[in-house]
Amino acid sequence: MITSPHNDKLKEIRRLTRRREERFVAEGEDLVAAADAAGWPAVYRLEAGVDVAPELLDGVSSLGSGTRVVGVYERREARAPSGPLCVALWGVRDPGNVGTVLRAALAFGAASVALGPDCADPFSPKAVRASMGAIFAVPVARVADPAELPGERIGLVAHAGVPLAGPLGAPATLIVGAERAGLPDEVAAACDRLAHIPIATESLNAAMAATVALYEATRGHAGGASPPPGPSPAVHRETARVGAS
Repeated sequence: MITSPHNDKLKEIRRLTRRREERFVAEGEDLVAAADAAGWPAVYRLEAGVDVAPELLDGVSSLGSGTRVVGVYERREARAPSGPLCVALWGVRDPGNVGTVLRAALAFGAASVALGPDCADPFSPKAVRASMGAIFAVPVARVADPAELPGERIGLVAHAGVPLAGPLGAPATLIVGAERAGLPDEVAAACDRLAHIPIATESLNAAMAATVALYEATRGHAGGASPPPGPSPAVHRETARVGAS
């Protein structure tokens, strides 16, 4: 059992909660179980009272209440986004929003999540927690150009296009922009069509807009779109002008 705060594994966990490296941390029994269910092996895991003194694990935890188990994993990014349904984020810098979109993508059966320029790190501690395990089940790919996105490209832009109405024809990608700025003009111009979410207020944040859009895109399909391959885990502010009107 680890009893020294100077242990190399504890030092690595402390470092990974603060900066981006080739590995990332998942804290808590639900997230570690989600990784197991998705077949994503840990480089190592530490369980309080078994592998490490509980107070030492609490000392490296990024959670205010501490944690019972921590897993360290290698990052995995898909080489390209896939369909039939993809959701793409452009300039979404809040890691909580990125993680929440991953959770929604899993819930509605999206095949992948694409991250355009200036998006938050999906493997950061806040994004991993917000994903509630979806980071282990939904492929994530980086893209630099809307042309890399699969199927019909549907940009969500406030007050633009027609109200989003589903279900969508497959394949398709829903593109959601940054909370305040929305989609850049050049990205909107590269979309096959623009749509908005009719609401009574001025805006939704990026994660809410993506979740509503995914629901609408899969409405009428039991269980959402075709789920991504592999087992699903137990999936337990900036203000936005993204696709709301």
